[in-house]
Formats: sequence, structure tokens, C-alpha cells
Amino acid sequence: MPRLSATEPFLHEEAEVPNSTFGAYCEVGKGARVLNSSLGDYSYCEQYSDIANTTIGKFANIAAFTRIGPTDHPYRNASLHHFLYRSSYYWEDAEDDAAFFEARAARRTVIGHDTWIGHGAIIKPEVTIGDGAIVASGAVVTKDVPPYTIVAGVPSAPMRPRYPAGIAERMQALAWWDWDHARLRAALGDFRTLEAEAFLEKYE
Repeated sequence: MPRLSATEPFLHEEAEVPNSTFGAYCEVGKGARVLNSSLGDYSYCEQYSDIANTTIGKFANIAAFTRIGPTDHPYRNASLHHFLYRSSYYWEDAEDDAAFFEARAARRTVIGHDTWIGHGAIIKPEVTIGDGAIVASGAVVTKDVPPYTIVAGVPSAPMRPRYPAGIAERMQALAWWDWDHARLRAALGDFRTLEAEAFLEKYE
């Protein structure tokens, strides 16, 4: 594992990060692409993740081969091919369709704090994944996911809450993800050993 930095993301081999920003202690896996997106503090994506037009909170855990905010084609037109909007690839006298790219970039996906996006999951544009939620491996998420909910399937559906009733609301109120680096280090032992309710009872 690399030693992560508070000032620069750790980019593995062949990672691409055009027009993207990163908080402290972020990591981008081998061959991953993060386009027109932002990752909050401590968030990371594993190898060959493809993330576009997405706002990602803090402490997000994004597994390998995920696709978040996949871009779309103009399927209502006579053709949905690249030549409609990447026209300069095909003709010297044609410009790319700037309005199409602006509209595509505006369709933001939002991933909350302390989330886990499983291997190979796909999250569609304009979907919000709430704080603390878990998206199972291989899921295709087409609708918003409430905080601290586990979803799975194609299309995804709720499986169960991550915590018993009331714990999720208390965890969001505690918002430990906003603690500074030193406070996180001081509480590391409790993060490792205490279950959620016991952790809340100690730190609320």
C-alpha cells in the first residue's frame, strides 16, 4: 500500500484524472479514470473504475471495475453514434457539439460519505447514494439510495438497512467524517473494536 498524502492524490499506473479534484488522502487505482468529478477526503477508487460527472463525499470506498455516472448517447435522434457530437473526428470542417457535452456533464451523480460501492457496480447519472449506503457487487443502480441502506440486484432494490432503527440518524448527526486527522487517529482503536451503537454512545 502507498503512503497517502494530505495534499496530492496517489495515482496508480495509467490512472487518468481530467478536470477532477481531490481532498486529502485520496487514491486512484491502476487504469482508473476519474473525469469531471471530485473525491472528498480519504476516498479512493480501485483499479479500472470509470467515474464521470460525479461528486463523491469523504471516506467513499469504490471497488474495482465500477462505472459511476456513465455517459450517454443521443438516442432520440436519427442516430446515436459519435459522429453527432464528436464531429471533428470525422470532418475537418465540422465542430464538436459543445451543447451536448455541457448537458452530459451537468447530469451529476452524487456519492455520500462512508459509502461502499461493490465490485462491478454501475450507478447511473443523476442518482444519489446516501451517506453510509452499500451498493452490492454487480448491482445496477437507477434510483436514489437512502442513507445507510444496502442495495443489490439489476436493477438494484433495497435488501435491508445497514444498522438497526435510529442508528443511521445518530451516525449522520455525529458526522465523524468531518473530524480532523488527529481526532481520527485518536479514535482509531474505537473505530476498530466498537460496533456502531457503542461508538455513538462514547462519542455523541
